[in-house]
Amino acid sequence: MIVAYARVSSLGQDHSGQIERLQAAGAEKIFSEKQSGLDKDREQLAEALNFVREGDTLIITKLDRLARSASHLHQILELLDKKGVGFKVLDDAALDTTTRTGKLMFGILASMAEFETALRKERQLEGIAKAKERGDTGGRPKTVDEAAIRTLKAEGKSVPEIIKVTGVSRAAVYRALSEKLQ
Repeated sequence: MIVAYARVSSLGQDHSGQIERLQAAGAEKIFSEKQSGLDKDREQLAEALNFVREGDTLIITKLDRLARSASHLHQILELLDKKGVGFKVLDDAALDTTTRTGKLMFGILASMAEFETALRKERQLEGIAKAKERGDTGGRPKTVDEAAIRTLKAEGKSVPEIIKVTGVSRAAVYRALSEKLQ
């Protein structure tokens, strides 16, 4: 029996294209879900791995649909191998673990998928560091003119009067006044 697994990372994404391709490849049973590939506790993946039997083949469209780390991919492949289940990736014709070459390709592609994830994370951290250097702290820009609040207070205005003049919350006024003290 050909069993398939389809996954997208977020609720806003659609896996109908994956499902169509898996059906065209002969999938008789398809497990699908919308969950991050980094999450090892995926209910539908667990059900698919539990469902397959000796002689079955598990198919997916792309390697990264199954997992994002080489170790997790290897764990899944080892489980399938122990159960006597083949594994094929539609986008990688050479990736058929029922052959020696396919097993080799699996190891290489699994390592590349993990490397790609690490690069993406590294680029993200570099972007965050550069933003911090520029003074971008993320989040919404400040709408409170803290200098004006401190000036109003120095002129003898009370907190309720400052709130009325500036239109900001009591907490924002106290925060602006406390930052002056630090």
